[in-house]
Amino acid sequence: MFLISSPWSSSLAPNLPVFPQFRPRRRFVFRASGDAESSTAVDDSGSSPPQISPPSVDSSSSPAGFPSDKEIKKVVQKTAATFAPRASTASKNPAVPGTTLYTVFEVQGYVSMLLGGALSFNLLFPSDEPDIWRLMGMWSIWMFTIPSLRARDCSKQEKEALNYLFLLVPLINVTIPFFVKSFAVVWSADTVAFLLMYSWKLGWFQKSD
Repeated sequence: MFLISSPWSSSLAPNLPVFPQFRPRRRFVFRASGDAESSTAVDDSGSSPPQISPPSVDSSSSPAGFPSDKEIKKVVQKTAATFAPRASTASKNPAVPGTTLYTVFEVQGYVSMLLGGALSFNLLFPSDEPDIWRLMGMWSIWMFTIPSLRARDCSKQEKEALNYLFLLVPLINVTIPFFVKSFAVVWSADTVAFLLMYSWKLGWFQKSD
């Protein structure tokens, strides 16, 4: 037992017993791991406090609230398969590359695009007022080109491009007339969207190794 007294407290509580409290001292141990150094506080008893590792973050996952690219592809494929024209039988598609049917669908798709452009620009069946021919020309890519190309046994990348276009073209055709009332402008926008989608999905501008 130790007795201490202080000059400022002797008059109040003289010769009070004081018990020293022993608190564990901490020392820092520095460990080098690779290029970085880490310090850990260790008690004199040799035990170190538990270390809490940060939660792992999956770099492939999309931010919260935004669907991933895989989910978007799944929704587009399901929607296009539901509303787009498809074969009436469950047998294998006979329009495989190299067959006459494949060539017919391909030629039909691109010829309908060109004829639609001619109708939209008022080159075929010209008229001074909007009519059914110019309206068909504006919608020719969605009504004839995309279904004809989808009817072939095409690659997975081209099928994805056509699925996206089947949903994108109607949005373009409905939105543009609110700003510009022109059949030719709508057809041109559809053509640009068609080329951009194909270049993205098929990698037309990607450099080969």
